[in-house]
Amino acid sequence: MTRAPRQFVWDLPVRLFHWALVVLIGFSWWSAENYRMDWHRLSGQAVLFLIAFRLIWGVVGSDTARFAYFLKGPRAIRAYLADKQAPASVGHNPLGGWSVVAMLAILGTQVVSGLFAVDIDGIESGPLSHLVDFDQGRLASAIHGVCFTVLQALIVLHVLAVLFYLVVRRRNLIGPMVTGSTAAQAPMAMRRAGPLALLVALSLSAALAWWLFAEPAL
Repeated sequence: MTRAPRQFVWDLPVRLFHWALVVLIGFSWWSAENYRMDWHRLSGQAVLFLIAFRLIWGVVGSDTARFAYFLKGPRAIRAYLADKQAPASVGHNPLGGWSVVAMLAILGTQVVSGLFAVDIDGIESGPLSHLVDFDQGRLASAIHGVCFTVLQALIVLHVLAVLFYLVVRRRNLIGPMVTGSTAAQAPMAMRRAGPLALLVALSLSAALAWWLFAEPAL
């Protein structure tokens, strides 16, 4: 029996980013609910690293990871929604591409607000809270909470979209995010990023996450 050819969809950095983010969002929620703010801070630092990496990888990464590849205008989105028989996109479809931007924007806002947040007693504070006054820190804390509520809604929509494609469109979106590829009759050639691009993205992301969460100099 001849094995069906495989279509490259997601490179390993994108897949690791996705599943690490799933774990860290859950862990961030758990650590905050259980007042483990030391762990919450470390989790936030890790999420910041992931966001920075994904933004950089969206410029220098493999084709399907690049924003220029999957971000489309309103006309492309309307055409995608109107044509139920359109061939499956390799990577994000025109609508899914913007959902990635929305998720990154909310996550970024949540992490940045957490950097400046101050609790009601002024005891637990973000690493950059010394740069703002108490009222501004409380505002940042409020934004931090609102962003998590919005993030929960986006996660629910994301899960529902995955289930819709699985049940209605008969397309498994989870498999490629695990294996990196999917079966295809005529695979398309996709450019993959090299190790130098990965090293640059990892180094810049790690430097940013360390710098923003470093203890202020006395």
